[in-house]
Amino acid sequence: MDQLNRVSVDIFSELAKLPVIVVLDNIRSQHNIGSIFRTSDAFRIRELYLCGITATPPNREINKSALGATESVAWQYFEKTTDAIMQLKSLGFTVIALEQAEGSIELEEYAVAPEGKYALVFGNEVTGVSDEVMDELNACVEIPQFGTKHSFNVSVTAAIVLYHFFTYLKRHIA
Repeated sequence: MDQLNRVSVDIFSELAKLPVIVVLDNIRSQHNIGSIFRTSDAFRIRELYLCGITATPPNREINKSALGATESVAWQYFEKTTDAIMQLKSLGFTVIALEQAEGSIELEEYAVAPEGKYALVFGNEVTGVSDEVMDELNACVEIPQFGTKHSFNVSVTAAIVLYHFFTYLKRHIA
């Protein structure tokens, strides 16, 4: 591990974070939640907002895929996702859902502003981002897909999208 140059959780907590908050809107799979914690750690996102039925740490099933990231990534719980969205908007975040919806923008066409602050909303594995949340967005982005299936696993979507935003915003954490 020394050769990988990994930092401790204490040092990680002091490092600059990507100006991104991940919002999980009623995610049902605890393994997906853990995977998103782990990806959020990898890209040093600012915080995770866990909403509705989304499970929270400490949780054995989340820990199986988080591999300790629940200790490094800051998080908050909100009973209602719309409360989280309203708070984020009041703090100047651009709120973006990752969803296949009318009027959505393909990910590679979304212009990430280098000085922006973003809240990325990922929805339930079956029903997607809730209608109430969709009504409060600044934008909706989707990942184009060309196979017989028309959805990615939510943790895969989070990894793709967070990497995309990381490539534009990484100088904030350099």
